[in-house]
Amino acid sequence: MAKKARKTPSRRRPRAKTRLSLPERLARGAFSSIFRILWWIGIRGSIALAVILGLSTAYYYTQLPDFEGLLDARDRGSVTFLDHNGDVFAWRGSHQGITRAEDVSPHLVHAVVATEDRRFYSHFGLDLRGLARAALVNYRAGGTVQGGSSITQQVAKLVFFDNERTLSRKLKEIPAALALELKFSKNEILSVYLNRAYLGAGATGFEAASQRYFGITAAQVDPAQAAMLAGLLRAPSRFAPTNNLARAQTRADTIVTLMEDQGYLTPQQAAVAHARPAVLSKAAADKAGGDFADWVMSSGPQFLTRNTTEDIVVRTTFDSRIQHAAEDALTYIFENKVKPGSKAQAAIVVMSPDGAVRAMVGGRDLGGTEGQFNRATQARRQTGSLFKTFVFAAALQAGANPYDEVLDAPLTLNVPGSGPWSPRNYSRAYRGEITLADALTHSVNTATVRVSEATGRARVKALAQDLGISSPIADGPALALGVSEATLLEMTGAYAGILNQGFRSTPYGISDISLKLDGKPLMAGSRPQPVRVLDERAAGELVWMLNQVVNQGTGARAQLADRQAAGKTGTTQAARDAWFIGFTGNYVTGVWMGYDNNTPLTGVTGGGLPAEIWHETMARVSDGVPPRPLPMRVPEPRGVQVALPNANPGQVVQNVGNAVQTVFENVLHGIFGGRSN
Repeated sequence: MAKKARKTPSRRRPRAKTRLSLPERLARGAFSSIFRILWWIGIRGSIALAVILGLSTAYYYTQLPDFEGLLDARDRGSVTFLDHNGDVFAWRGSHQGITRAEDVSPHLVHAVVATEDRRFYSHFGLDLRGLARAALVNYRAGGTVQGGSSITQQVAKLVFFDNERTLSRKLKEIPAALALELKFSKNEILSVYLNRAYLGAGATGFEAASQRYFGITAAQVDPAQAAMLAGLLRAPSRFAPTNNLARAQTRADTIVTLMEDQGYLTPQQAAVAHARPAVLSKAAADKAGGDFADWVMSSGPQFLTRNTTEDIVVRTTFDSRIQHAAEDALTYIFENKVKPGSKAQAAIVVMSPDGAVRAMVGGRDLGGTEGQFNRATQARRQTGSLFKTFVFAAALQAGANPYDEVLDAPLTLNVPGSGPWSPRNYSRAYRGEITLADALTHSVNTATVRVSEATGRARVKALAQDLGISSPIADGPALALGVSEATLLEMTGAYAGILNQGFRSTPYGISDISLKLDGKPLMAGSRPQPVRVLDERAAGELVWMLNQVVNQGTGARAQLADRQAAGKTGTTQAARDAWFIGFTGNYVTGVWMGYDNNTPLTGVTGGGLPAEIWHETMARVSDGVPPRPLPMRVPEPRGVQVALPNANPGQVVQNVGNAVQTVFENVLHGIFGGRSN
C-alpha cells in the first residue's frame, strides 16, 4: 500500500516589522508614561480617599449619641393650649411628640420612603442611582430642581450640619451617613428622621404634625393624611395645609400616586385617597385663639412659656364658642356697616365677671402684618369718656348719691403751668342742674369735671388703679375726660370689677400648667384673690347708672332684647379712638375701634359702631345662655346738691336747652348711623 505523501507545511515568510516613526514612538511612550502615572496616582489616591473616608466615618461614629439622645434635639420645649373644656386650640414653641418608626402608621412610613428614598432599605446610606438621576435632572433643568440625598444623608444633615448650606457640607454628609448606617438599624435611622424633620406651623416631627394638622396621633393617619404629611418634607411652609389647604392636597395627590406605583397602596386604596383628600382638624382649621395664646405666652411665667425646656400643657379660660361669636360679630359689622376697603382696626375682649378671659380679637386681618400686633393687649389708647365711670365710682364711694345734682354749664379751671382750661360738651349745649346719673347717662363733660374736682383727683386716680388700670394716669383736671391711655384688656378688666360687685377682677387666662408627658402639675392657675375696691352700695348703684346709659343714653345701640345690659361709650379727641365697654349678668365685653396710625375716624363715636359691635358680639355670646339679672341697686332720691367748685347759677340753661340737645343728639345719631369709615 503506497504511503501518502507527507504534506509539507508551507513556509511563510515572516512579516516585516513596521517601523514606527520617531514622532509615533515618542507619542506612544508618552501615553504609556501618563497611563502609568495616572494609574499610580489613582491607586494611591483611592487608598488615600478610602483612608480619609474611613477616618471621617470613624470620627462621626464617635460623635453620635445613643439612639434615645438623637430623637429630640430641640433647645426648647413646646406649649400646647387647652380651652376651658380641655380641647386643644393652639400651639407655641417647637411642638414635638416622640415616636418610633415601628409605632407610627405603616402608611406614614410608606409615604415618607416613597417620597424621599425609595431604596432606603436596600442601600448602604448613599443612593448612587438616585444621586445620578438627580444630577441628570438638575443638569437638564439648568438648576437644582431635585435632590438626591437619601434619608440617611438627610438625618446626617439634621444631626451634624443643620445650619450649613455649602458644597463641603454635602461631601461631609457621606461619612456621616456611613457612620449612621454602621451604628443604627434602618428603623432607628428612620425614627430619628420622623422625629427631627420640621413640618411647618411650629411642628417638629410627624407625631407633632399629625396632632397639629389632624388632631390625631401619627399611628392613626390614613393614606391621604400620610401623603399630606410626607409632602411637607420638601417645603414645610409652602405646603403647610394651614397656609394653603388646596396646595397641600395637590402635593399629597402626587405622593399617593407614588405610593401606588411603588406597591404601597392597592389601586382601590389609592382611588379612595385621591377621592377623599386629607382636611384639617376643627382646631387647626379654625385658627381661633391665636391672640389669646400670644397674650398667655407673653404674660405667663417666662420659664414655663417663652423659655420652657419641657413640653408643657396650659389649660386656659379660653372659650372657642365665644371666640367665634366675637369674630363673627366683627366681620358682620365691617361687611354691613363700614365702607368697603376700610383700613380701620378693631379689637374685642370678652371675660367673665371674675376676670377670666374667654375670648380675644386683637385686630382685623387686612392681608399684611397687622395680625402680629395685638391691639387688645399691646395698644395703649386714650380712653375718652370710658374713664368717666371711674369719676362717678369715686364719688359714690365717697358718699354721693346718683340723684345728687351737679351743674352742667361752661367751666374754666386754671391749670398751673398751662393756664386756663375750659372743657366743652360734645353737643356744645348745656343743661343746667342735672343729676349725677344724667351726667353719666349722657356723658356730660363739664358736669363730670365738676364731680371729679369735688371728689378729688387723687381719689379718682386711686380708684381707677384699684380697679386694675396699671397704665400711667394724668394728674391734671383733664384726667376726668380720659386723656390718659390704657389697653382694652385693662379697661375691660376694670369694668368687670364693677360687675363683680366691687371686687377687683384682674384679667387672667391660665387655669393650670402641667407636663405634657405625664400630666404632672407644674403651676396652679393665675386667678388673683378677690379684693374689694367698691363697697356694695356704690358698686350696685354704679351698675344701675351704667344700665341707664344703655337704656336711655349714649349706649342705646347696645341694648339687648332678652336681657339687661349696662355699659359706657367712649370717644376721644378728633375721634381717634371709639370705645364701648359693657356687661350683662354673665359676661363683660370691651370693644375698641380706630386706626393704628391715629388717623381720626370718620363719623364714628363710641355709641355708634363700637356699640353695634358690642351688641352683635353679646347677642351671639348670649345665645342659649339663660339671662342673669344685673347686680344693680336702684338709688333712693334725696334731692341734695353736691357742693362743687365753679357752680355759677347764672350759667344754668333753661329746659329749652335740654330739648335742643336731645334734637342735636338725634341728628348726630342719624348721621353716624349709616356706613362709616
